[in-house]
Amino acid sequence: MREMKDSGIDYIGEIPINMTVVRLKNIVGISDGTHDTPQYVDAGNNTYPLVTSKHINSGKIEIDKAFHISENDYKEIIKRSRVSMYDVIMPMIGTIGNPALVVTSEPFAIKNVALLKCSGSYYLGRYVVYLLNSYVAQTQFELVVQSGVQSFISQEKLKNLYFPFTANYKQIVDFLDSKCTELDSITSDIQSQIETLEEYKRSVITEAVTKGLDPDVEMRDSGVQWVGEMPTHWKLNKGKYILKYLQKPVRENDGVITCFRDGEVTLRSNRREDGFTMADKEIGYQGIDVGDLVVHGMDGFAGAIGISDSRGKASPVLNVLNTDQNKQYIMYYLRSMAYNDVFLALATGIRVRSCDLRWNKLAELLYPLPPIEEQQAIVQHIDSVLERTNAIIADKKQQIETIEEYKKSLIFEYVTGKKEVPIWK
Repeated sequence: MREMKDSGIDYIGEIPINMTVVRLKNIVGISDGTHDTPQYVDAGNNTYPLVTSKHINSGKIEIDKAFHISENDYKEIIKRSRVSMYDVIMPMIGTIGNPALVVTSEPFAIKNVALLKCSGSYYLGRYVVYLLNSYVAQTQFELVVQSGVQSFISQEKLKNLYFPFTANYKQIVDFLDSKCTELDSITSDIQSQIETLEEYKRSVITEAVTKGLDPDVEMRDSGVQWVGEMPTHWKLNKGKYILKYLQKPVRENDGVITCFRDGEVTLRSNRREDGFTMADKEIGYQGIDVGDLVVHGMDGFAGAIGISDSRGKASPVLNVLNTDQNKQYIMYYLRSMAYNDVFLALATGIRVRSCDLRWNKLAELLYPLPPIEEQQAIVQHIDSVLERTNAIIADKKQQIETIEEYKKSLIFEYVTGKKEVPIWK
């Protein structure tokens, strides 16, 4: 058994005798990118990608999604921070502690992103990524990250974070790369299963609201491209004849209601408020009651269609509707259109991945209408399938969370030397 010593730092604990505790600046050189916002240009000759925190996700740098800047702006930025292969970059604003190894020789600039220079060493770069993904880093981030509109860590604070360091870091990297690759493969497989289940849910909804539940029923052409054939006894009607557009007054102490892309319509306070733009002035706000059918005028194309579970107020961008038909049936039909990109196909706007779903458009859409009793049966069928499928999805998401926690624990144990890499024996 190896001899251990006290690191002198509670969140690191004991470390092997051959390990030391040093500041991050003693392991790598640290600088940061521009804090100014250069003018963005279209990608082309003599332009360069500008990577910000939003382009670093799950340890990957999404250069293909980055903004582009002119050659002159690029040259100015790299005077401060020139990114090279196997360097590490990490957001300094927003999601702190999401490091990514640079694995491209393509030149790019960075904005509000820390640059950790690793001397062209893959092993040092990977080791630094593991350190920054460990509980050692997370504990310190909680202590030094400044809160405000967005979380922020200064370059000076980052430089002075403490980490265990050993000359044997290459062996640690090889071992953790092998173990984490295995775990990531399992996670990827589970995530694929989740995606398959989500697609199954959407297919069940579409099939039920356009074909019904009886596979032997006589069918006829609906005349609606995205519906195709529907049961002969079903009717078709425009939204303006079956829906009522509501404009309710706001009451004192009403909380703000949001229609989320997963279809939940609820008080914003019931879910996290991070990432939402709060209006400075509540111009045109309207009341919403429990049970109202709501279609988001801008995000409806992505599935933001549901029935409110709360009383509150909302932006006029939400369409608040009532109907004598089964509200859930109408909701599922509209969601099926969203899932199958029908709204995007009907869009006339120029914004990418957007579609105006205001009342005037909802009113002119054609809706297949089974008898009310059949609508209820369809809703019960969909609800039953979704309940069972969502339970399976929740279990698989929990499996992913468990794997991620195990991976973090594994990284902590090996970067602090509490467990010995087998090759050392």
